[in-house]
Amino acid sequence: MKIGIPKGLLYCKYHPFLTTFFTKLGCDVVISEDTNKNILDAGVKYCVDEACMPVKIFHGHVASIKDRCDILVIPRIMQLWKNEYICPKFCGLPEMVINSIDNLPPTISEPIYATSQKKLYNWAKAAGKYLGKSNNKVRLAFHSALNAQRDYEEGIFDKGYEVNVALIGHPYNIYDSFSNMNLVKKLNKLGVGIVTGEFTHEDTLRDVAKKLYKKPFWTFTRENYGFAINVAKEKIVDGIIYVSSFNCGPDSIIIELIKNSLPHFPFLILKIDEHTGEAGIDTRIEAFADMLERRTRIESNFSTHG
Repeated sequence: MKIGIPKGLLYCKYHPFLTTFFTKLGCDVVISEDTNKNILDAGVKYCVDEACMPVKIFHGHVASIKDRCDILVIPRIMQLWKNEYICPKFCGLPEMVINSIDNLPPTISEPIYATSQKKLYNWAKAAGKYLGKSNNKVRLAFHSALNAQRDYEEGIFDKGYEVNVALIGHPYNIYDSFSNMNLVKKLNKLGVGIVTGEFTHEDTLRDVAKKLYKKPFWTFTRENYGFAINVAKEKIVDGIIYVSSFNCGPDSIIIELIKNSLPHFPFLILKIDEHTGEAGIDTRIEAFADMLERRTRIESNFSTHG
């Protein structure tokens, strides 16, 4: 039996768990190729116009893989932490896809609550039952998948650079090199090191977020805010680059929170969608890198405008 897993959205973060789980159940896992123009074009064709680019890209991945698998996995990720949620489009992702793309194979779309191992196991049992697997086999596959996820080292923490930036955003905007136009490689080529949020402890992220007037409703909003404030206050980086999808509601909130909390800290916002031109992105990151290099070189940091 061939299980299809689209290489979009949070696949970049949780692929060790998903691929190991279905492989240990005795399935052949078929993964879509890396995001490319054909996948983006297909996503734009099938998805509603109002959706953000990552959701459109996910539709494109589904379209590219649907004829190569017997069963399709569409992760309906509801919660990663208690009393927090991801994004409304994640909650309704299977319905969006099923009603947009014709001739899909049967789908596994059980809600995923990853707030505890017990709740996550409920998803595993439902998926295993759908595939006709025994409880014992599901249990063994589940624990193998957990171990694979724990052993997976994600994130970027460059060393040896004089200038460093915090690269912030939803994981699928940071780690999909097609979406962000090879941003990581371009920054490194400009002599800029990168730090991502995975290397900041969860307790630190929560402590920073507690200082807000109200606790953020969205998980990535809380994490991105906590990471930005912490690396700036601890002087771990020289600037912040936030990669945001056009039309992303949670991002519009978090960006303003960061700007208000760090009014004098170098902060570059890169908005991306299917119409974004690479030349414009290149010009902005080159100018930002030049500015950061001057700031680190000139101790006085006086403004040229007086």
